[in-house]
Amino acid sequence: MGKVFAVGVGPGSPRYVTDIVKEIVANCDIVVGYKYTLKTIEELIKGKEIHEITMQNQEEAYQKISASFGDKMCVVPFTGDVNFSESEVVDRLIEIFGDVQIVPGISSVQVAASKARIPLDKSRVITMHISTSIEEKKVELQKALIDGLSVVLVPRPWPKEPSKHFMQSEIAVYLKNHGFDTSRMKVHVFEFLTTEKETHFVGMVKDLEGKQFSDLSVMVFDQTKLESYINFK
Repeated sequence: MGKVFAVGVGPGSPRYVTDIVKEIVANCDIVVGYKYTLKTIEELIKGKEIHEITMQNQEEAYQKISASFGDKMCVVPFTGDVNFSESEVVDRLIEIFGDVQIVPGISSVQVAASKARIPLDKSRVITMHISTSIEEKKVELQKALIDGLSVVLVPRPWPKEPSKHFMQSEIAVYLKNHGFDTSRMKVHVFEFLTTEKETHFVGMVKDLEGKQFSDLSVMVFDQTKLESYINFK
């Protein structure tokens, strides 16, 4: 009986691929993943049976492999951490293959929080990067900001369907329309984290209106206050 691994390969730089993931990839027979994700591990998958997929053909690829991979070992790599923003795909892999072993990776959320010096244990982490409704997540964002929490947020690119497109500019307008003073809200936007193309925008949420950012971007709403141990009695 073959084995299937869903693994996180980090935000983009090969240096952020963990040793355990490298070992699993080195020992696998088949690799199935998106172009950008495969690029991250291209040096590890030479000589493997590689299936480059898109959102449109991934179901066909998974079904084809399931029907014929026998006792081979198959790896499905995900950008970042497989446990974050990938649940829809992971759930489908479990439905198809059954016993899928999940191995975490370093998420762009972790890297963005570190670069912005935002402690995750005092923040809210929200992903809009799903295909189902994000209305509840929008309310969750409002509540977190009202509560004074910092927020690390993965926006949703959907340029082919503007009603579902919810990137930085749309988020800035949404918050303004819901009563937030976006001219006083500090925000970071990181693109292409850990790669040579990495960029860092820092300013106020209002400044995001009309600006375009990559699909591979993470936002950090910075409401953090220093609370070192010396301040506690």
